[in-house]
Amino acid sequence: MASAPQANAIVSQSGGPTGVINASLVGVIEEVKKHPEIKNLYGAIHAVSGIVKENFIDLMKVSNDVLETVAASPSSALGSSRDKPDAEYCKKILDVFKKRDIRYFFYIGGNDSANTCFIINNMAQEAKYELRAFHVPKTIDNDLLVTDHCPGFGTAAKFVSCALMGDDLDNRALPGIKIDVIMGRHAGFLTAASALGKQRDDDGPHLVYMPERPVSMDKFLSDVDSVYKKLGRCVIAVSEGMSDHDHKTWAEKITETQERDSHGNVQLSGTGALADYLASQIKSKLKVKRVRADTFGYLQRSFAGLQSPVDAAEARSCGRQAVQYAMNELNGSVAMKRTASGKNYGVELFRTELKNVAEKTKSLPDEFINKDGNGITSAFVEYAMPLTGGLPKTEYLGNFTKI
Repeated sequence: MASAPQANAIVSQSGGPTGVINASLVGVIEEVKKHPEIKNLYGAIHAVSGIVKENFIDLMKVSNDVLETVAASPSSALGSSRDKPDAEYCKKILDVFKKRDIRYFFYIGGNDSANTCFIINNMAQEAKYELRAFHVPKTIDNDLLVTDHCPGFGTAAKFVSCALMGDDLDNRALPGIKIDVIMGRHAGFLTAASALGKQRDDDGPHLVYMPERPVSMDKFLSDVDSVYKKLGRCVIAVSEGMSDHDHKTWAEKITETQERDSHGNVQLSGTGALADYLASQIKSKLKVKRVRADTFGYLQRSFAGLQSPVDAAEARSCGRQAVQYAMNELNGSVAMKRTASGKNYGVELFRTELKNVAEKTKSLPDEFINKDGNGITSAFVEYAMPLTGGLPKTEYLGNFTKI
């Protein structure tokens, strides 16, 4: 491999923000400072949109104190973008790289970000322009291929599980039926995380519906009725991608005006329609008076003060590792391999090809979903719990022996 070129570097953040994407950014910055081959590090404001507009800041001048605060802050410190660059868009990006002598490109994001790296990398090779393009993984959905899990998921899982723990205690105090709609269009990892905090046999969520298991309205109502008759209450976690057996999401079926995002997807997170619809079905069909519903929406992505220390450390390491790889490799995506579970949990980082991650997604494995399709298994708890960095303990006196 040719020696690392003396040139400039650029880093940006793409897609939905997370609680630790800034830790990855800081990891890139602090590692870049160790390598004299990189003369300048540009931070592109609002991702690829900022690159083509040359809307940059000098990240070498940001103080260490500020960087530590940034690393602990949620959301994307450089701003983000939902632009999905095609070949023409990527050519404009490459033209900017040539103009600015940028030969190191670090892009923090999901599978679309990996694909952008892949396209630009191929263009650079065809133009015989040496560019080292590296993808740093990020997504709360935890749906990237190759890697054991994704930075961002652990913190979002901690938020969701803590929120459901509190919601369950609230529901104990004032019994009824409570529905929480959680992010996850195609992958149910985050919705499954709603059950990580269960400590007692009758703790909620009592029902968990992931997009990997279609469910009819009759089956949904039957499940709810069964729990409610047994416990006198029911807490339900539902993925925004919950679908019927025809594989259409319930959100699509009930939303008359289907707002779509920049990728052509029906808007699921920005509406409470699914929560309201499920609540109305329970009220009318099961004749339950106290039914409440919340849609978590974007709260799951950028909740300050609830960062998983494990997730933050791994995110930062992925940023650092991308720069280290760039000193010896031409391109790639950083991935994690689990080396141990339980109390001895650990991971090691490795490089995979961009094409292995680009525009591909994974689903919640079958072994993580119970046989009824309305809950999780102990295998998922073992997989996901370490990523949260631990959850709080709670107590409820109403279960104590009566006198």
